Amino acid sequence: MEKTLYLVRHGETLFNAQHKIQGWCDSPLTERGVHQAKMAGEYFKWQGTSFDQAFSSTLERTSDTLELITSQAYTRLKGLKEWNFGQLEGESEKLNPSLPYRDFFVEYGGEEEKEFQKRTVDTCNELMRQKGGTILAVTHGAFCGQFRKFWDDYSEPEYRIYGQSIGIGNCCIFKYEYREKRFSLCEIINHEEQLRRMKG
Repeated sequence: MEKTLYLVRHGETLFNAQHKIQGWCDSPLTERGVHQAKMAGEYFKWQGTSFDQAFSSTLERTSDTLELITSQAYTRLKGLKEWNFGQLEGESEKLNPSLPYRDFFVEYGGEEEKEFQKRTVDTCNELMRQKGGTILAVTHGAFCGQFRKFWDDYSEPEYRIYGQSIGIGNCCIFKYEYREKRFSLCEIINHEEQLRRMKG
């Protein structure tokens, strides 16, 4: 059975605006982040998209985003949490190495890249075992990036990474088709600019 997963990054947060490293630590949505989440909700309404089930990570910035996208009941999952950046949580983004990060954060008590990527894949596979054909999951930027990287070879050609790093805007929407236990990225709605254009 073919299913659809909408993977959405949370709206802009205070730490995003302050350019601070934000993984397992949390900060509230900014006014702009609230607006982004509402626009994502408007996009789904405009598309006539309804969700059989909805999920967010256990971090407040994702649950707040989801509640602005839809009023339906949802489940919070630890598996949808962001990369754990260890002792660098809450510090300046200037301390980040150049992409790709690989296992840079391990020496600071954070997660290994492959371990984190496996968590993204295992969690989304578990979501596809739930009832219903259309699933919404609100998660985080690195989560979306690592998941996309893993399934790159199965995605539509225009959405493949080809080994290049990409920016993932707040409330960016990734639409995946799921069939034969594989995910294929078939559409990206890179918030604000595209949503405005689609609404005319």
